[in-house]
Amino acid sequence: MTTSRLFPSSRFFKILTACAIAIVIAAAPLMPARTAHAEDKDAAAKSFIQDLGDKALTSLTIQSLAPDERERRVRKLLTQNFDIYTIGRFALGTYWRQASDSQQKQYLKLFEDMIVQTYSRRFADYDGQKFKVGGAFSGGHNDTLVKSEILQKDGPPVHVTWRVRAKNGGMKVVDVVVEEISMSVTQRDDFRSVIEAGGGNVDALLKKLRSSTGNAAKGGDSKHG
Repeated sequence: MTTSRLFPSSRFFKILTACAIAIVIAAAPLMPARTAHAEDKDAAAKSFIQDLGDKALTSLTIQSLAPDERERRVRKLLTQNFDIYTIGRFALGTYWRQASDSQQKQYLKLFEDMIVQTYSRRFADYDGQKFKVGGAFSGGHNDTLVKSEILQKDGPPVHVTWRVRAKNGGMKVVDVVVEEISMSVTQRDDFRSVIEAGGGNVDALLKKLRSSTGNAAKGGDSKHG
């Protein structure tokens, strides 16, 4: 596996240029029963996703933005609206428990840097796509699944489903499915391939991530606890 495979394919990026970061964690069954509370929860999740999409389009796609400023804005949107810990832990898979505390800390920072840098470049390539939120339904006890579309100028709409989780009195994105394709599962498979090629050592992935994000000189304590 090459270093470039640490990043999702260009097809994914073209799909998601007009919206925020898309990462999927797991599927969940539909919940048939509807209550007033559930409907209120659905409406709140839809509003949350619409606001997120609007913010991404208005603040991240300005062509005159300096690269550093675009990265700063992407990072702010990411940390405020996405559960990076949950997403990153899923992407590392079974190796999360094998990693030392130091390795986990380094990995989460590098994982965030990878996302920020990658999507900053994608938002810079924005070409007039529009973001439209559709229906919402329960995705579990604390989750709501929100359907949306990316409306392209010269192609059919791209369907995106967001998993929004109620957490600490607010909402966080923990899951996005793009045309029924899991970007996070793909990322997890790629990460696993890197680690396995490195003899099962998480340090192999950390090295790849440092190289990909320009942090190769920073290194860090990678001793196992």
